Amino acid sequence: QVQLVESGGGLVQAGGSLRLSCTVSGRTDSRNAMGWFRQAPGKEREFVAAITWTFGRTTYGDSVKGRFTISRDTAKNTVYLQMNNLKPEDTAGYYCAASGKYSTSSNPLMYDYWGQGTQVTVSS
Repeated sequence: QVQLVESGGGLVQAGGSLRLSCTVSGRTDSRNAMGWFRQAPGKEREFVAAITWTFGRTTYGDSVKGRFTISRDTAKNTVYLQMNNLKPEDTAGYYCAASGKYSTSSNPLMYDYWGQGTQVTVSS
């Protein structure tokens, strides 16, 4: 089992920044890659970014490229999502996910464990 706990969400004005954190515990062989997804009411879950735990290889969704940065601190067992130049359309629940595969997949079905999510609201 893998446990994921997100934090760092909140309310921010457009153009502002937030940093989300995802603290990971449990089986290490089930978290070879970590991803961030988001879901707004009435919309499908959307891929935001992913990173491999060992080598730090990253992939980003098109809508966040150049604005968001995913990183990990292996000593703290924590994955971060730095979000800059936030837009109202970034408003959503943000979810951290863990995969046992060595792949920064954008497919949520490739992830086995999910956190409870943290809400990000961007006002215009």
